[in-house]
Amino acid sequence: MATGCNDRYFGLVRSQDDLSDRRLDAVLQGLPGTPAVTMFTDGGDSVRALAGVMAPGAVPILDWFHIAMRLTVLGQYTKGLAHHNPVEAAALESRLERIKWRLWHGDAGEALTRTEQLAADVAALDSNYPKLKRLVKATADLVSYIANNAAALPDYSERWLTGERISTAFVESTVNLVVSRRFAKKQQMQWSKQGAHRLLQTRTKALDGTLRDLFTTWYPAMAINDNQDPALAMAA
Repeated sequence: MATGCNDRYFGLVRSQDDLSDRRLDAVLQGLPGTPAVTMFTDGGDSVRALAGVMAPGAVPILDWFHIAMRLTVLGQYTKGLAHHNPVEAAALESRLERIKWRLWHGDAGEALTRTEQLAADVAALDSNYPKLKRLVKATADLVSYIANNAAALPDYSERWLTGERISTAFVESTVNLVVSRRFAKKQQMQWSKQGAHRLLQTRTKALDGTLRDLFTTWYPAMAINDNQDPALAMAA
């Protein structure tokens, strides 16, 4: 998104694209100036690896939306535990809030230490809570998640106060705009990886207004015909 020009989109299926770095460069070249790249990710291994290939010098940031989502899931399990072990549940809820505070302020080291301690205590719980195993797994997963993404945890509070992005929530709606019903929703279709990759290239170029320019490089007669017939150009 840039002032004074159309939004730019790109998408790919990683196994079908050996030139993802060039694809990103092509998008950035269409923007004014030479912007520094900040790469928000969901923290997954494959996404982190792809970001390293596409933009090696980019500043990695773990999307706060995905952190909050994991903490919300743990909070729901804790509420369920409260029906069986109210004292332990209240203590866990308080500890989760402190962990969230540490993460919000970018204190990855302390957040990881507290989460490791929390995971150990949850694993040692003696309870008849039916979803205890899920709570144990979710807590252990949070430990791994923070450890794997410690280098991508900024001070979200500072970014928020200075008006910088902390989340890619807007990307979620963009994904829906790009894939539409072709990949998901009520009318989903079956796609090969190659077919999905090709569709993404067409759809993103259509959205950012560059599809016709691409076609005119392949078929110069399209531009000539448009110049000869203003009505046709307007219709296009």
